[in-house]
Amino acid sequence: MRDAVTNLIRNYDVTGRYLDRNAVDTLKAYFETGTARVAAAAVINSNAASIVKQAGLRLFEELPELIRPGGNAYTTRRYAACLRDMDYYLRYASYALVAGDNNVLDERVLQGLRETYNSLGVPIGPTVRGIQIMKEIVKEQVEAAGIVNSAFVDQPFDHMTREFSEQDV
Repeated sequence: MRDAVTNLIRNYDVTGRYLDRNAVDTLKAYFETGTARVAAAAVINSNAASIVKQAGLRLFEELPELIRPGGNAYTTRRYAACLRDMDYYLRYASYALVAGDNNVLDERVLQGLRETYNSLGVPIGPTVRGIQIMKEIVKEQVEAAGIVNSAFVDQPFDHMTREFSEQDV
């Protein structure tokens, strides 16, 4: 797993360049939001079960066909698997928040999951919606915790939804 600093330095090293103004500005932004990113991750960590539960309830309220007979979350086993996956996305989103980089999402979540979902016939639309709902809940809780500029919270969730949305499942 790499973070924003490691990726930036790696990219400049590969091209044999010194850090320029853009690099310094990127580093400055990373360090300026560091405390807020760690605080946001702490909010997620202490409320993860509640966030997943709320997101699941909202998702199934919006898309009740998922929990009806024939739906992808019908049966206790499938319902539990859906919530397990949501928890998985949330945990890795918190890692990406702290790292300030979405690389961990690509390496640990998105690469293998695409193939798995394709083979199982898991619909991507509800997956994307569930991730968006979790983002909304996390942003509400982060702002309630007093973190005023929480725009960085969008990044890992938006990355996952964008990457999932590009897949035709």
